[in-house]
Order: sequence, then structure tokens, then C-alpha cells
Amino acid sequence: MRIIPISYPIDLDASTLFVGEQVVAIGDFDGVHLGHQEVIGRAIRTAKKMGLPTAIMTFHPHPRAVMGQDKYIELLTPMRKKMEMFASLGVNHTYIVTFDASLMRLSPEHFVDRVLDRLGVHSVICGFDFTFGYQGKGTPDSLCNLSHGKFSVEVVRPFHMDGEKVSSTLIRESLQQGDIDTVTRLLGRPYSISGIVVDGEKRGRTIGFPTANLQLDESYVIPTNGVYAIKALVKGETYRGVMNIGVKPTFSNGELKPSFEAHLFDFSDQIYGEHMNVELIAFLRPERKFASIDELIAQIRLDAETAKQKL
Repeated sequence: MRIIPISYPIDLDASTLFVGEQVVAIGDFDGVHLGHQEVIGRAIRTAKKMGLPTAIMTFHPHPRAVMGQDKYIELLTPMRKKMEMFASLGVNHTYIVTFDASLMRLSPEHFVDRVLDRLGVHSVICGFDFTFGYQGKGTPDSLCNLSHGKFSVEVVRPFHMDGEKVSSTLIRESLQQGDIDTVTRLLGRPYSISGIVVDGEKRGRTIGFPTANLQLDESYVIPTNGVYAIKALVKGETYRGVMNIGVKPTFSNGELKPSFEAHLFDFSDQIYGEHMNVELIAFLRPERKFASIDELIAQIRLDAETAKQKL
């Protein structure tokens, strides 16, 4: 998949922008959940019928973060993961549009004239709730009107599961409630975080449960504090295990920033400095403070057995 970064105003002389006629799915797509996949899938199917490449137009940073909604600094799928997902779905090109003050102030009319038209799009596919232009005043209906026949517009209806509309907001709320089953259903895959294994306090090995301490490589939406059954990919191999996300209250030193400690079953390799991707398979229990180390060890053993059953 070809990745094409662009910013406004668009430089028409930049050879990297030349794609030709294309079918473009447009949106932020944070999470690349089943609803997003429906939009992208529609674009792929439409492009194949027309013999054209499929492109995605997405934005960075998240538009809501630029508009002051701080919670959107943390993402379900940071850009690198999002690109991996797009490529796996069969997308040919992705435009990463810099979302800044100049783009934010564009009227819907100017967004169509000065961005979409200049890229030579043949068709635009968007979700029913897509908005664009200054203060989000542009809607799918106005996109149809503003196209003036230069490109076609297909609008994808909301994607429902178990009577609820699949949305990034619902996924974020479910993560914060520890409802990993719902998160997995809405995403169509387990939620994952990744980072580099770093030196920790090495306390786990002294109690018989060595852990890999993960330093996240992106700004992820962090699930609620607790213990999770996981699958971890490291050095090309997948391992089962448990992960504690939280502040380790039994040994608390007042730290409020969560740590990510994974204990992998039947694993003894040294992996400091290695990249690890962790899929959250099940939420086992909330994080809590134990009265003694022995009580903690007993609970970790129980967590490990429960995780093995879940996995």
C-alpha cells in the first residue's frame, strides 16, 4: 500500500500526489472497527467494478484532538496500526491529511474544491455520520450537492450489532468498563497495544512470576486497570499469558501512571529491547491491593489458571 502524506494547501506539482482516478473512502477510522470496515469494503468493491484503485483519506492528528477534545489524543488505532489494517484490507493508497488550523477553517465548499477535486477522485464513499469543513457543517447530503457531478458519492448506513450502532465511542466506553468481549465483537478482532520491553523493578521474578514490562510506542486508549488474559507476539512467536495494567497498589509508591506488565506462560527468554504486540483476550478482574505477598502470589496463580481456560 502506498502512503501519501498531504497538507493544505495541496501542492499540485508534487509528483507523489499523482494517482489518477480513484475511489476514496474518507473518514478518521479510529479503531478500524466493523462499521469502518463496511465503508472501506464498499470502496474496495466499487473500485473493483470500475477497474480503479482504492484509496483512503484519513486525518492526523485526530480532528477532535485539534479542536480541544483531549481524550482523542489517545487512539484506538494509532497511525502505524491503522496503516497496517488498511493494507491488510486490500487498500491501494492512503492519504494522511494533516489536520491543522488551516484545514479546520476550510468551508465545506472549499474542502471539496481545494482538496477532493484536486486529487481527481472518481467516487467518494463515506459513513452516514461523516462531517467535513468548518465546524463540521458539511454532511453526506451536502457532499452530494457540492460534487456538482464531478464525482459520485456513496453513503454507507450505520452498522449495528446486538441492537447497538458500532462506533469508536462505544468501543472506548467498553474498554474503560473492562468489557473486552464487547470490544472484540465491535472491532471484529481483539484490541491490541504494543511497545518495547524495558527494564522494570524485577519484582515479579522474586515471587516466581517474571514479567515483561511494556513501554507503549504510541498514545493508546488505555483499558481500565486490571488483569487481562492476553496473547503476546514477540520475536515472531505468539505466547499466552496475563497482563496487569495499573499502578500495582500492593507496592504502590503513589504513582498514577499505569504500567503494563505481562507474564508469559512457558517462557524464559531475555527480550529487553524487543517489540511486543499484546492482544487483550479477556478481562479477569480489577486491580486491587493485597494484604500480603503470599496473598498476591496465590491470586496470580489463580489468574494464570483462569487465563489458560479463557485462552
